[in-house]
Amino acid sequence: MKFFDNTEIAFSLKTDSELERAYFLFKMIQNQPMVRIGTAVTNFALKAHLPVEGLIRSTVFDHFCGGVTEEDCLPNIEKLYTKGVSSVLDYSVEGKEGEEVFDLTLKTILKIINFGEEKKSIPFAVFKPSGFGRFALFQKITEKQTLTVEEKSEWIRVKERFHTVCKAAVKQDVPLLIDAEESWMQDAADDLVEELMENYNKEKAIVFNTLQMYRHDRLEYLKGLYERAYQKDFHIGMKVVRGAYMEKERSRAEEKGYESPICADKQATDKNYDAAILYMMEHKKMALFAGTHNEESSYLLLKLAEQYKIAKDDKRLWFGQLYGMSDHISFNLADLGYNVAKYVPFGPVRDVMPYLIRRAEENTSVAGQTSRELNLIKAERKRRKI
Repeated sequence: MKFFDNTEIAFSLKTDSELERAYFLFKMIQNQPMVRIGTAVTNFALKAHLPVEGLIRSTVFDHFCGGVTEEDCLPNIEKLYTKGVSSVLDYSVEGKEGEEVFDLTLKTILKIINFGEEKKSIPFAVFKPSGFGRFALFQKITEKQTLTVEEKSEWIRVKERFHTVCKAAVKQDVPLLIDAEESWMQDAADDLVEELMENYNKEKAIVFNTLQMYRHDRLEYLKGLYERAYQKDFHIGMKVVRGAYMEKERSRAEEKGYESPICADKQATDKNYDAAILYMMEHKKMALFAGTHNEESSYLLLKLAEQYKIAKDDKRLWFGQLYGMSDHISFNLADLGYNVAKYVPFGPVRDVMPYLIRRAEENTSVAGQTSRELNLIKAERKRRKI
């Protein structure tokens, strides 16, 4: 069952020039010193207001992002949908804070929920907890520190934003994926999302939390959540990923002298990830969005879906990959009739740079990821005789 090798299906939407650009980009990303230098130069150029946005836009931005605005993304979304691949519009502006910024993010997410109601090609909305409230506030609550009067009011406003999107999601019947962030703020987010699940997931999973399985404590958390959901009679929605902040997590743990929450190695993370998807498939009243670029985990999930008699188009099971990556998984799964969605980031070029830099660094640090992309592109170039 090695159908992920079909490059004709994987790259069916790419023109020859887009394929060449992808080859060039992954070749650059494969070179770690080049990524470090490129990152430093790009950051400097943007801070100095040098005219580099056009160059970024025509290379790395257009490969990994759908556009600058939601409307900008629509042609790409519709193109993906011609091959059965849905989209999750991801407003990828990071590191900005302030009540106005949070309210603007809320407005953007509500707009995406409306898009989702209108278009079958956009089946989910997504946001990060720190898009609705200050990271430091989530951290303070996670660390069980006493909040000031102002912070208590601030937290009420954060919760109101969460409830506003959840009510809209229920009304429009568009499920919400809530991303996970760094471990030192995550408990506050988890508690809030569980409260939302209890409120809004009575009939089915509308609210989805995210488990980063490079954390060795997440399987136990999932089991505990299931026990509570069983007692209180609500459905669990969960996006399961490997994780995005490994280097930061390890260095902070070392610096502050506590045990790192990250699994010892990639093998342990893979084992943990597969154990989580197995647990979810074994238990009822759970909906799974499997965010993975790993072929073995994808094959395992296909086998489990068959074993537990879950139909290919059952909306309780989705496969997800990032836009611009792992097209061999996304398009081949969609071709077989499975529910597949691409995370399509968007936002102003300058504001999306932290996301793009993280993508580049992630591709250089994940063993084999870039080589796999390059080998598939090479195979397709050969097939097309470019």
